[in-house]
Amino acid sequence: MPDPREPATTHEIELTVDATTRRLTVEARETLAEALRERCDALGVRIGCGEGHCGACTVDLDGATARACTVLAVQADGAAVRTVESLAGPGEPLAPLQRAFREQHALQCGFCTAGMLMSAEELLRERPRADDDEIRAALSGNLCRCTGYQGILRAVRAARDER
Repeated sequence: MPDPREPATTHEIELTVDATTRRLTVEARETLAEALRERCDALGVRIGCGEGHCGACTVDLDGATARACTVLAVQADGAAVRTVESLAGPGEPLAPLQRAFREQHALQCGFCTAGMLMSAEELLRERPRADDDEIRAALSGNLCRCTGYQGILRAVRAARDER
């Protein structure tokens, strides 16, 4: 029998991930990013810096973007999480934002793409007519080492204008 004076090292949590309820056993120190990747097969959630600076792990957590590497999985117990995989499922056509990223050459290596898409999706949901300054501000927490950002800016504009 476990010693009740010792803190639990694992916890049972329940998340709704991309509209599917998941019951998980997670370690006390496990991040939401790790749980999503390793236990929910949400491989679009990237772990870059592990400190919330790069934005590669950005998800929608209960309606607002969050850096999944800075949220403990136990903190997300009961939450609804949307990952980039929710934008278009297997066999479905690309979402307008995803299509714009492809058409505007807004991705190269793709490591930052999921975080960029999730940040841009939140922006366009909240500010459908966002101007360039608002787009830049919304994406400012997402680092890209490949594209130079111009294609990303064009893609968000194109998705905005398609709405």
